[in-house]
Amino acid sequence: MSALVLDAGAFLAVERADRAMAARLRAAERNGLELRTNGAVVAQVWRSPSGRQAALALLLRSIDVRPVDLRMGREAGVLLGRAGRGDAIDATVVAMAATGDRVVTTDPGDIGALAAVSGRAVIIVPC
Repeated sequence: MSALVLDAGAFLAVERADRAMAARLRAAERNGLELRTNGAVVAQVWRSPSGRQAALALLLRSIDVRPVDLRMGREAGVLLGRAGRGDAIDATVVAMAATGDRVVTTDPGDIGALAAVSGRAVIIVPC
C-alpha cells in the first residue's frame, strides 16, 4: 500500500488551516493511502506541553508515527553522505519512504536529492 509521508511542513500547513493541505489529506483518506511520519518530525512541530495544538493532535491520531531507530539512523546518515546534504530529519523522512509513496514537504530540493540517492522512486509533493 502506498503512503503519504509527511514532513514538518505538512504538519505546519495543517496547523495554519491550509485548505490545500486539508484537501490533500482528505484525498489520501479516500484513496486508501496510509499517512506516515516519524518521531523526529513530530519533535520539529510539537511545542505545547499541555496539548494545545489541537489540529496537530487530531491529525497525529490518524498517522503511523514510526521511531527513528538505529537502522533508520544509519540509513539516513548514508543518504546524507551520498546526497551531500545536512538535514538529518529530512533524511529520516526519505529513509522511511517506500517506492510509490508521496512525500509532502516544504523542502522539495533536499527531499528530492535524498530520494534520488536512495534508489526509491517517490513522488515529491510540495506544500
